[in-house]
Amino acid sequence: MDSIELTILSQLVLSGIIAGSIYGLIALGFVVIYKATKVVNFAQGEIMMLGAYFCYYLVVTHQIPFLAAFAITLVFSAVLGIVTEFLVLRPMVGEPTFSVIMITVGLGTLLRSAVGFIWGHENLALPSPWGDTTWDMGIMAVSPAEVYTVAATFFLLAMLWAFFKYSKMGLATRATAFDQRWSFLMGINVHKVFSLAWALASVVAAVGGVFLAFMGGLEPNMGFIGMKVFPAVVLGGIESIGGAILGGLVIGLCESLAGGYLSEWFGSGVKELSAFLVLLLVLMFKPYGLFGKEEIIRV
Repeated sequence: MDSIELTILSQLVLSGIIAGSIYGLIALGFVVIYKATKVVNFAQGEIMMLGAYFCYYLVVTHQIPFLAAFAITLVFSAVLGIVTEFLVLRPMVGEPTFSVIMITVGLGTLLRSAVGFIWGHENLALPSPWGDTTWDMGIMAVSPAEVYTVAATFFLLAMLWAFFKYSKMGLATRATAFDQRWSFLMGINVHKVFSLAWALASVVAAVGGVFLAFMGGLEPNMGFIGMKVFPAVVLGGIESIGGAILGGLVIGLCESLAGGYLSEWFGSGVKELSAFLVLLLVLMFKPYGLFGKEEIIRV
């Protein structure tokens, strides 16, 4: 392999890791909500999008320094998650699963329309606090936003893993996911668990949305990335925190390599198709995903 081919491969791998990190952040939101409530939130991409637009609003319209705007955005996203759970999902407790899923689909459509109405449908750019700086890493160059995206992904992975494994509220969340009725009878505030799960998922999504905006800009259809991420969620195991990150990285790498090496022969659509092909192959041998728990029903 000559130096040019090695440079191309390295750049494709790096691009896959960056994209996979963002996928992993969004996938974490899916997993956190599902672990607590057994609800698949198909509005996760739109919640991510709204967080990114809100950060843009603070930075560009009100000239708030990025770090302060980022912190305010995380608080806004947490409140958004709590309000969404209270107003939209809580009245649906006990309703058929399909109805709850359709509510999240409708919520995503509503948020997408609201963003288009408020900020318009043209592409917007979130100014990077690091400017146009790039860091030379030998055979390739990376931007600070790309490095911080990967760092934020694994930091949040570690924090959420520790939260669910060691904190009192994390244990209550796991118990609620196992059996909501018995958790309620044991004195666990199930509604508080649900609100916390939605708040955490919204915060994680906002982090992913802000970093995605640095690299790809803002537009109202960016929320559709949530549907692209769902294969990563299923691939890793829909209840696995680590599986969400691994699934995101696998999908990101597959898309990047397929786009770089296969699009010449199969067209540009092979990049999007590759994620579902990988998912299909894995589920043929691991129906519950790489780290999913197999459910055994005794009769």
